[in-house]
Amino acid sequence: MAYLDIDALTATPIQHDPYDYLILPGFVKAEAAEAIARDYPKIDKPGSFTLDDVKVSGALAELIEELDAEPFRTAIEAKFGLELGSLPTMFTVRGMCGAHDGQIHTDSKTKVITVLLYLNDAWAPDGGRLRVLRNGDDLEAVAAEVPPDFGTLLVFRRSENSWHGHKPFAGPRRVVQMNWVTSDKVAAWQQFRHRVSAAVKKLTPAKA
Repeated sequence: MAYLDIDALTATPIQHDPYDYLILPGFVKAEAAEAIARDYPKIDKPGSFTLDDVKVSGALAELIEELDAEPFRTAIEAKFGLELGSLPTMFTVRGMCGAHDGQIHTDSKTKVITVLLYLNDAWAPDGGRLRVLRNGDDLEAVAAEVPPDFGTLLVFRRSENSWHGHKPFAGPRRVVQMNWVTSDKVAAWQQFRHRVSAAVKKLTPAKA
């Protein structure tokens, strides 16, 4: 099945204040929710895990394959006025949010475009809602807030002022992150870094 609503993405305007981003609820079709939830890897610790660190199969693997395909790339290129075909992509997944996650940052300079695709049920908590921010000091300087409901897409162009973060939340929170990065060397290093981090987490007992 086709998981992504590319037509809706094409019709969604990009925002330029305070930096280039777009938010699209319902980007993943609702009928895919049950299959994706069934096939999402069981992750009981905070942090980002590469696709080699966790078992990614079934509907989730198909969803990621669609994200990494030409129609999605072409739509993002058109929105942000970029040529991304020569750049490598990198994927990580999260299943748990830690109490210290969500601190304000801009992403590293090696990332060109960041894609966050949320795959949770309807989100009730006040924490864990990513905020597009106007500065790097104030979590209340909000330009937009992104509830991590199933199928919600956030895409932004990394820049020196692409500040974002969220209020504290600890518990299950599913998100797929995709980045176009500046080189294969960067992609390999980031994958290695995440893999080492994942190995350390696997040695740390999960909190009850």
